[in-house]
Amino acid sequence: MLVFPFMASMPRSKHLLLICYVSLLCFVSLSSSSSDLSGASLPSSSKVSLSLYYESLCPACSSFIVDHLVKLFDDDVISIVDLHLSPWGNTYLRPDNVTALCQHGEVECFLDTVEACAIDSWPKLSDHFPFIYCVESLVTEHKYDKWETCYEKLNLSSKPVADCLSSGRGQKLELKYAAETSALQPPHEYVPWVVVDGQPLYEDYENFISYICKAYKGNKVPGACAKYSSYDFIRSVKVNRFPLVCMKGVNTMWDLLERIKTSLSSYLNIRGLL
Repeated sequence: MLVFPFMASMPRSKHLLLICYVSLLCFVSLSSSSSDLSGASLPSSSKVSLSLYYESLCPACSSFIVDHLVKLFDDDVISIVDLHLSPWGNTYLRPDNVTALCQHGEVECFLDTVEACAIDSWPKLSDHFPFIYCVESLVTEHKYDKWETCYEKLNLSSKPVADCLSSGRGQKLELKYAAETSALQPPHEYVPWVVVDGQPLYEDYENFISYICKAYKGNKVPGACAKYSSYDFIRSVKVNRFPLVCMKGVNTMWDLLERIKTSLSSYLNIRGLL
């Protein structure tokens, strides 16, 4: 053990206390260095902001989340990203500024609120994203009425989200997302509406990782960015193609089908056929 000259004249109790203190400082320093080397955490200021404005039952949104957005977690791209999810989309408020009218019916309004409550209940991305991914996976399979199975699949308690829904907090959260979406500049035209560092990607939203890699100015570049280095993915104008999107406006046909399905399910349940 190293002993510094000034330590020899110190009382034994203070000597031991100093040794403990120095040891603690060394441990903290080593832990900090290990964290830096792992690249697991970067200051928010050095990360690229990525925002997704979506609605739960839009086929384009669920497909994007399940098939594309999840790629953030490949090769640790998420380490350079601040991801923000905003479950409101093309929903709009009636003149009372309280009642929401969702593009795909009342079920969508409910699931949007469920996902808003999940984000609020489990603020860490590593906690709420798997839940939202699970729900949206069921949407792609047309099994969104089984969304509660995601609690068991992920070993999560349903209480936080249930409390959020029953207390009215979920509605307040949705109004917050409504204001946030309404304030977008330029205004969103459809969903999914993907924004990287304040710039919407328009029809090229599926190439979002290339935009993230281009925007990142740090020195801890994830391996996934390498394959984009030899391609010019960044478009200075809107891409001339017809991507899968949900345009603004109420989908009355979807709403009608949902109402028929709900009524039929209720009838069959009453008859004991389900």
